[in-house]
Amino acid sequence: MKIAIIGGGASGLMAAVTITETSKAEVTVIERNTAPGRKILLTGGGRCNLTTGLTDIHEILSRYPRGGRFLSSAMRRFPPAAVCDWFEVHRMPLKTEDDNRVFPRSNNGHDVVSVFKHLLIPPQARLMTNTSVSSVTKQSDGQFVINLSKRVHPLLVDRLIIATGGQAYRQTGSTGDGYTFAAALGHTITELAPSLSGLVVSERWPVKLSGLSFTSAKLTAKHNHRFSLTGPLILTHNGLSGPAIFALSSLIAHQHFSPTEPLDLTIDLFPEQNREELLNQLTATTANGPRRNFRNVLSELVPKRLADIICRELKTDPDRNAAEAGRCEFRRVVDWLKAIPLHLVGRRAGEEFVTAGGVSLSEVNPSTMESKICPGLFLVGEVLDIDGFTGGFNLQAAWCTGRLAGEHATKKLTND
Repeated sequence: MKIAIIGGGASGLMAAVTITETSKAEVTVIERNTAPGRKILLTGGGRCNLTTGLTDIHEILSRYPRGGRFLSSAMRRFPPAAVCDWFEVHRMPLKTEDDNRVFPRSNNGHDVVSVFKHLLIPPQARLMTNTSVSSVTKQSDGQFVINLSKRVHPLLVDRLIIATGGQAYRQTGSTGDGYTFAAALGHTITELAPSLSGLVVSERWPVKLSGLSFTSAKLTAKHNHRFSLTGPLILTHNGLSGPAIFALSSLIAHQHFSPTEPLDLTIDLFPEQNREELLNQLTATTANGPRRNFRNVLSELVPKRLADIICRELKTDPDRNAAEAGRCEFRRVVDWLKAIPLHLVGRRAGEEFVTAGGVSLSEVNPSTMESKICPGLFLVGEVLDIDGFTGGFNLQAAWCTGRLAGEHATKKLTND
C-alpha cells in the first residue's frame, strides 16, 4: 500500500511516523519548504510548547472554541499524557512549567522536529521537500493522483492524508492550499478567519502604556453575543496582546468589527476584588497619607503611568489633595477600573497563530479522521475546522488527529 501525506507539519509528521510504526505501508511526505516542521519551530517562541500538562479530558476539550466535541475520540486515544510519553520514549526529555505548558527540556523546538526526522527512514518512508502540490484528483479505481511541481509524472497512491495546516504563519508555507485540495475532492470549507491574534482598539491612550502587563484581567466583549474570560493581558504599541487577548480573539474570530463598526470591550483589572473592596483600599490609603495628591494615592493601586491615564480619562486633577477628593471621586475611579471602556476596531494582521474555520467536521469521521465523502482521504490538524487556545492545545490537536489518521489509513476503508 502506498500513502501520501501533503504537509510536513506536526499532524503530517505524526501520521507518517505512526504509519511506519504500525504497518509496512510505504509513505511519502510532501513538504513545500526545504525542511519539515517550520511552524513547530516557531511555537512557544522557538521552544515549542508541544502540548498541555492538563490531564482532565473534559477540561482539555473545553479549550477548543471550535472542534472540541469532534476531538473527543482522538484526544482520548492519544491524550497529552500519552503524547508526553511518546516523546520521552523517543529520547526527548520534557518539562512542564507552572502554567501547564509542556516544552522540550532543552528549550529547543529543533529537537521536536529531529525526533520525526530520525524515525522517517527510507525506503519505507520518503520525505519530499521543496515540493509543491498543484492539484489532487481521485480516479475511478480509487487511487489518488497528486500532481507535483518537480515531477512530470504524477504520484499515484492508495490513501491520501491532507495535513497542510491553515493559512496562518504564511511564511512557513501554510497558504491554505489544503482547503483547495479538500474542496476539489468534494468537501465543504467553512468561513475562514484569523484566530489567536492581537487586537487593535480605537482609543489612543493604551499606546502610552505600551509594555504594561497585568497577570489577571477580565475581558468582556459585547455585540450580538457576550464573550467573557479572564487571563494575562499586555498593552502594546499597537494594541492589546497576551494570553487573554489571544483567547478572546479566538472566541470572536467570526465576529466582524472595524473602525466604522467597532466591538465594545470592557476590561476589569481587578477581577478578584469587588468594587467595595477596592474603594475601601483607596480610602484607607488616603487616610494613611491625607496630604498626598490624587495621583500618588492611585499609584498605590495601579502603575503610575496608568494613574496618569485615569486622571486624564476621568478629567480629575492629578495634583489635587486626595483627602479633599472624597469617596465619591474614588468611586468613579473604581467603576472605571472594573469596566474600562474600549472599542475593538481590528485584528493585528499577519500575527495570527492559527486559522478559525476549515473543512466541515460533519464530513469527517471523528473516530478515524477519514472523509465521509471521499473514501481513502484523511484530513488532520488545522486544515479541519478546529482551533484551540494558546498553551499547547493546537499542537495537541495536531498530534492526536495525525496519530488517529496514521493508525487507520492502512486499514480497510470504513466508507467503501
